[in-house]
Amino acid sequence: MYTQFFGLKKKPFSLIPDPEFLFLSPKHRKALTTLEYGLMSHAGFTVITGEIGSGKTTLIRCMLNKIEKQCTVGIITNTHSSFGDLLTWVLAAFNIEHNTNNKAERYQLFVKFLHEQGQKKRRVVLIVDEAQNMEIETLEELRLLSNINVTQEILLQLILVGQPELVDKLNEPQLVQFAQRISIEYHLLPLNFEETEQYIEHRLRIAGRQTPIFKKSASAAIFYYTAGVPRLINNVCDLALVFAFANDDKDIGWKTIVEVINERKTGGIRRFTDKHCPEPDLMQKVAEAEKLRRELLDKTGVDISKCV
Repeated sequence: MYTQFFGLKKKPFSLIPDPEFLFLSPKHRKALTTLEYGLMSHAGFTVITGEIGSGKTTLIRCMLNKIEKQCTVGIITNTHSSFGDLLTWVLAAFNIEHNTNNKAERYQLFVKFLHEQGQKKRRVVLIVDEAQNMEIETLEELRLLSNINVTQEILLQLILVGQPELVDKLNEPQLVQFAQRISIEYHLLPLNFEETEQYIEHRLRIAGRQTPIFKKSASAAIFYYTAGVPRLINNVCDLALVFAFANDDKDIGWKTIVEVINERKTGGIRRFTDKHCPEPDLMQKVAEAEKLRRELLDKTGVDISKCV
C-alpha cells in the first residue's frame, strides 16, 4: 500500500518474525551469543526469557538458520495440557510416527531416535517456545526426560524460551533439581531510546530505504509509548507509515505517532511509566522516556503524555 510511496521494496515493520530483519542490539547480540554458546558447549538446558514481543522468536529463527545443517531440531510451540502430554509433543516435534498410547513405548521410540541421530553425528536440539505456559508437573517431566544424558555423551539439548514468568516458575521449590541443571540463561531486555532509533532505521534500510523517514521527535514518541519493545515498535511504525501515506507526508513527526496511539487502543501500546516497569533495570528507561517527553514539550509546547 505505502511501499512504493516511500521507496520501499517490502514492508519494513511486519509483525511476523523474520531473521532477515534481525537487529542485533547489544542485548540481542548477547542473547544470540548465549544461545550459540549453549549449543557449542553441549549445555543440557539453556533458558532464554524476555517480555512479550522482545524478539525471542526471531533470535531462535536466526540461530536455526545457522545450525540446521549440523543439528536435528524439534520445536514445541503449544504447551497447553489440552494438546496432549510431553512425549506426544516431543515425538510430533521430531516427526516421529507412532501408533501407541503407552508412554513407556513412546519413550523408547524417542531414545531409539536419539541414538540413531548420534550414530549420524547429529546433535538433537529440542526447543520449547512459550515455556512459561508449561505446568510444573510437565517441567519436572522434561527434567526427567533429560536423564537420557546420563553418560558423558549429550544426546539431547533443550532450549526453553519464555516470558519472565518462566523464571518465577523455575524458582518454585518443586523445581529445584530442574533449576540446578540449567547451564546457560539470559534475560532479554527491551531497547533503549538510541537502540529504538537504530532499530527503526535498520528495518527501513533492509526494506530498501536509504534515507530516514521518521524524525527524531517521532522516534522519541515511539519509544515513549512502546517502552522499546520491538513488536510494539513495529506496530506503531507500520500504522504511522499508513497514516503518513494517507496524508501524503514523506516525513513522519511526533504528531503522526500521537495520532496512531489515539487510534490504537489495544495490543499493549500505552504510555511508558514506572507502573509498567516492574523490573528495577527498566527504571532507567522510564527516566529516559520522561526526559524525551520534556524535550518535546520544550520544543513544541505539546505534552505527548496528555495527547491520548
